[in-house]
Amino acid sequence: MKSYNNIRLGEQESITLYRIVDCVIIFSVLLLVSLLYLGHFTHTYYFAGTFAALLFVFFGENNGLYKGTSSYSTSEHLSRIGASWIKSILCILLLAFFSKWSHVHSRVVITMWMVAVPLALLGVRVLSRNLVKLHYKKYSYKQKAIIVGQTSAGVKLALDIQQTQSNIQKIIGFYDDRTAARNVDVDQLRATGLKLEGTIAQALELAKTRKVKHVYIAISTWQSERVQNIVRQFSDTTAHVYLVPDINTFEPMQARWRSIGGSPTISIQDTPFYGFSSIVKRVQDIVLSSIIITLISPVLVLVAFGVRLSSPGPIIFKQNRYGLDGKEIKVWKFRSMSVMDNGAVVKQATKNDARVTKFGRFIRKTSLDELPQFINVLQGRMSIVGPRPHAVAHNEEYRQIVDKYMLRHKVKPGITGLAQISGYRGEIDTLEKMEKRIEYDLKYIQHWSLFLDIKIVFLTIFKGFVSKTAY
Repeated sequence: MKSYNNIRLGEQESITLYRIVDCVIIFSVLLLVSLLYLGHFTHTYYFAGTFAALLFVFFGENNGLYKGTSSYSTSEHLSRIGASWIKSILCILLLAFFSKWSHVHSRVVITMWMVAVPLALLGVRVLSRNLVKLHYKKYSYKQKAIIVGQTSAGVKLALDIQQTQSNIQKIIGFYDDRTAARNVDVDQLRATGLKLEGTIAQALELAKTRKVKHVYIAISTWQSERVQNIVRQFSDTTAHVYLVPDINTFEPMQARWRSIGGSPTISIQDTPFYGFSSIVKRVQDIVLSSIIITLISPVLVLVAFGVRLSSPGPIIFKQNRYGLDGKEIKVWKFRSMSVMDNGAVVKQATKNDARVTKFGRFIRKTSLDELPQFINVLQGRMSIVGPRPHAVAHNEEYRQIVDKYMLRHKVKPGITGLAQISGYRGEIDTLEKMEKRIEYDLKYIQHWSLFLDIKIVFLTIFKGFVSKTAY
């Protein structure tokens, strides 16, 4: 059996180095400023420096600071560094205020630290980029590269290299035995400024005569025998040979490279809550739901009395919904109807629905019926932000007719979500509305960040509680 242990993540090494250097800079600048101004370094500064460094790396991950670092301009670096640093400092200042540590910190030291850190972080990035440019200028010209396969993956790669590696590599063109481009966006192909330069045999000759240094094979891996044959031919050269998998064919969601015991894998459909992100999400849910339940406890009592007085029956309605990974969970709501559908067929509430009580109509309109779900969040069944859970009967109906419907269950269902603040809340009376809701749910999963959650929560508060479409 062949081993894949020699496959390494080259870019990951430089990203890890950036994270470490950023942490060292943040802590070192505080140490230096404190020693220069105060002549000593207190234990509170040790904590502040360490915590700020960890916060900065976390916020940097969320705003893309450590992605595509070689392609960012100086202004883009400054923007991402500034945003991450401001958020980190705000957290530190809030912590200092609530812990009553603010009086032991020198305002001058903190101010100098706040100003010096982003400048130092930017300076390191500009310096490293210039050193790379000097290296290639001194020891080589732009390294020539060719792309074998005039495919959509090849065109995208050409654009990416031109945008991120233009100072290092120069793409000569495409080489393919087939004259017609396959499944290629014509506008993107035109944007590369490249054309089909010749056959694969001609590409091989360029590599053998050392006229190109990099060879990118962008032919579908489904054509395994053809790809193996091409790789075998280029093994008779000293060129660097790369395989370009076209995973975009599968419309990936949260695609992630993993090495399992030395075997390389690419997850096509995954969850954003992986590793540290899952901890952040759970802590966020516990903290926010605990605070909210404490604040709204008088409202919970009043609504409970209102439900009890409005009609006979239980105060809380527990309905079966699909949760994380499609497992059934009990979702709590204040009862708003005179009947409780929870079987194989569940009729959606409609305008002037006779099943809805007068008080029930009010709490549905104002979303007060959803408040018990904060208890579901504490239980771990739901999240504050995520795709809204549908009744099991509706799930079974729509998963048959809406593409990728079940992918929304890669995360926990939420009390509010991107679809709800985008206008897709309440009755779903057309297939198009359900498709749009799923589109926004998957968009949320694909682009999740802590600050997207915060944005959705705030928008829900300001415009999402009262709905014209909730019956």
